[in-house]
Amino acid sequence: MDRMVAHNPLFCDITWGAGGTTADLTLEIANRMQNTICVETMMHLTCTNMPVDKIDHALETIKANGLQNVLALRGDPPHGQDKFVVTEGGFACARDLVKHIRDKYGDYFGITVAGYPEAHPDVIASDGLAPPEGYQNDLVYLKSKVDAGADVIVTQLFYDTDIFLKFVNDCRQIGITIPIVPGIMPINNYKGFLRMTGFCKTKIPADVMAALEPIKDNEEAVKAYGIHFGTEMCRKILAHGIRNLHLYTLNMEKSALAILTNLGLIEESKIYRSLPWRRPANVFRVREDVRPIFWANRPKSYISRTIGWDQYPHGRWGDSGSPSYGALTDYQFMRPRSRDKKLVEEWAVPLKSIEDIYERFKLYCLGKLRSSPWSELNGLQPETEIINEQLEKLNTKGFLTINSQPAVNGERSDSPTVGWGGPGGYVYQKAYVEFFCSKEKLDALVIKSKDWSSLTYMAVNKEGAWKSNVGPTDVNAVTWGVFPAKEIIQPTIVDPASFKVWKDEAFEIWSRGWAALYPEGDISRKLVEEVGSSFFLVSLVENDYVNGDLFSVFADF
Repeated sequence: MDRMVAHNPLFCDITWGAGGTTADLTLEIANRMQNTICVETMMHLTCTNMPVDKIDHALETIKANGLQNVLALRGDPPHGQDKFVVTEGGFACARDLVKHIRDKYGDYFGITVAGYPEAHPDVIASDGLAPPEGYQNDLVYLKSKVDAGADVIVTQLFYDTDIFLKFVNDCRQIGITIPIVPGIMPINNYKGFLRMTGFCKTKIPADVMAALEPIKDNEEAVKAYGIHFGTEMCRKILAHGIRNLHLYTLNMEKSALAILTNLGLIEESKIYRSLPWRRPANVFRVREDVRPIFWANRPKSYISRTIGWDQYPHGRWGDSGSPSYGALTDYQFMRPRSRDKKLVEEWAVPLKSIEDIYERFKLYCLGKLRSSPWSELNGLQPETEIINEQLEKLNTKGFLTINSQPAVNGERSDSPTVGWGGPGGYVYQKAYVEFFCSKEKLDALVIKSKDWSSLTYMAVNKEGAWKSNVGPTDVNAVTWGVFPAKEIIQPTIVDPASFKVWKDEAFEIWSRGWAALYPEGDISRKLVEEVGSSFFLVSLVENDYVNGDLFSVFADF
């Protein structure tokens, strides 16, 4: 999901298992997509085995989590059944479901419905064709779904583009005016392609079968043909004035992204960020536009900590003590299994001395490790490469960095390394570094900072002992951007109140994120826990983003 969302799709959708068998999982994934992956999400909702109370439970749940889009479907028969049967207390068809959503929830939900360019599979005869009367009745039924309150039509997969274009024209002829989005399913696998087209009774053009038959046992060749054919389908569709494409990925994004790249709709090498952090698509967070930088590498944790907020700091951060951050939960320290394996591989290594700990941080900053207990992200951000040699020296000296950014003075906003906000603007950053260090090193750093008028710092240990040269309510903007026809946007800040909230999580990661990778009683585990208990967490800002040199303050260590 992260890889797909990086290219800013209009929305992603999540299917609903026949019979509601995966209903709870669908709700959970849709919530995660909307709030932690941060993409507008459309949840499929079917009538199969779903009485009205279950349907309303699903709708109330996603509404409470800020989701606003539903694909209303009748649904397939449950596994093991040949025909759809109306559930007692449920709906017989998608039109009834659309009408119920509109009657009960008004305009809150955007409702999408399915369209069938070749007619619904139930209408298609054994010869693979829908009788003219059946096709026409299907169109009339589609019009009734639109009249019941649907906003958008997304089509069933097809491989004959002429059939889709005729379907669009037929829809327009009977007064359907809402957007009709073509459903494109790239051919990824020969057997899977035959299975899916057979299930949906989709017509396969003769030239497609002729191209696939000789290469059916070569999966890479099939994928390459699928990308080529999908690209040509989309080119033809776009040339006829259709403005949107819906790509069925089946959780395999590479072919879909390759088609979009071929069409010039995305550049794989360029990922534009609307902000330095990704804003959730949750309707309740639409005004959120500033965050403390401390959670830069743990955005999902930050969202979890602030999920209960009913208002978000807007423009300037203001009093960051007013919103109540949620307490730390087990969620903050959970990792996907693949990531857990990588952490064990890279961080659960034998440690004989504190210098071995320094080495882990140093290797991560050089890009030689892909994981960090202090980051939910995969690897370093591109801007880190600008300062990775300085970070290497810091970590070698015992300043264990977990977050940083280089100084930027008026870089173009479409820069691949530091840009955000899209083209046409300029971005600025103060040099920033956050690290753990011993009390002795911190004391020496505090003395040196007295000669550095542009340097501001905050430091705290696990018990809460505090050192700083900023006031308790000071808020320091460390990233900002200037764009045409907009006010100045300042999306990341440093402030004492948030730093004190973040420190509990930062120190807990020593024990639950790193030390816990070792067995109880292990010498390495004890060493990690001792460092986490005795070191200070420090946030350092060089406020002179034009002439300042943050790293020179560490020269004599």
